Amino acid sequence: MLQSIWDDVKRELSRGNMITQLIIINVAVFVLINLVQLFLYLGNAGVVPGLYHTILHFFCMSSDWTFFLTHPWGLFTSIFLHEGFFHILWNMLFLYWFGRIVGDFIGDQRILPLYLLGGIAGGIVFFISANLLPYGAGGRFALGASAGVMAIVVAAGSIAPDYIMRLLFLGDVKLKYIVAVLVFLDLIFIPQGGNTGGHFAHLGGAAFGWLFVAQLRQGNDFAEPVNRVLEKVQGFFNRLFSGQGGRKGPKVVYRNPERKSTGRGQAAPDGPQSTAYQEKLDAILDKIKDAGYDSLSKEEKEFLFNASKK
Repeated sequence: MLQSIWDDVKRELSRGNMITQLIIINVAVFVLINLVQLFLYLGNAGVVPGLYHTILHFFCMSSDWTFFLTHPWGLFTSIFLHEGFFHILWNMLFLYWFGRIVGDFIGDQRILPLYLLGGIAGGIVFFISANLLPYGAGGRFALGASAGVMAIVVAAGSIAPDYIMRLLFLGDVKLKYIVAVLVFLDLIFIPQGGNTGGHFAHLGGAAFGWLFVAQLRQGNDFAEPVNRVLEKVQGFFNRLFSGQGGRKGPKVVYRNPERKSTGRGQAAPDGPQSTAYQEKLDAILDKIKDAGYDSLSKEEKEFLFNASKK
């Protein structure tokens, strides 16, 4: 059974979409940190030792200036770190539900940058609010994917506000109302205490999700520089583990097997850079905005799915 699960995980990590991969990474980290807690608990006479919290905080985002300056990676690693079951459960459900919408509309290649930048924006807002507002207290820690997930949630609502989602007990609800309620809940929970810094982080991620889509409409794609950096990092590790080290081999350019060519250096008239292609894509997006995703024909859904991969 374990081997079968491991085979499924490897297959999804290599071939699955980015939403699936992010969920697997978050769940893997969650399992690992809880196993560490379990072993330390059993080895300390049934009491969780301080060592566990030292390990946990090592990867958290801190509002303490000194700790943050000596542990700057926490701004990144905290985005994948969860401790409570319901914390990770709701984050992963929201990531799956809303991430699929974002991926369908603006492409799977923008999911990871949006998630990372939204999470970082949330961490920055947490740090600033904890140090400038009365609720703040030095040494407090933040963890979880909530800010990155909220960036994706708000991005989905900004891209397709009239997209229909079917909710239990409520039926069909337009996406813009769901997103508005989620943001409003973070606002009204701020004065309730308990997770004030977390709610500020959520709002920071939400604000970035809106900004990401707004800038994308202006022709500024925040995902491009992030993907370039990630490609360089991936290339470095590929060379490292393949034994090539720092040597550079011949550059291999990926060619889409489905893309036709009309001549040297020219794409086919129906390629992703053509006017007809873009007009068809815009028409499908307008149709979704007016009547919802379910109004699309099978051919239109397939066209949109293939477009999201380009």
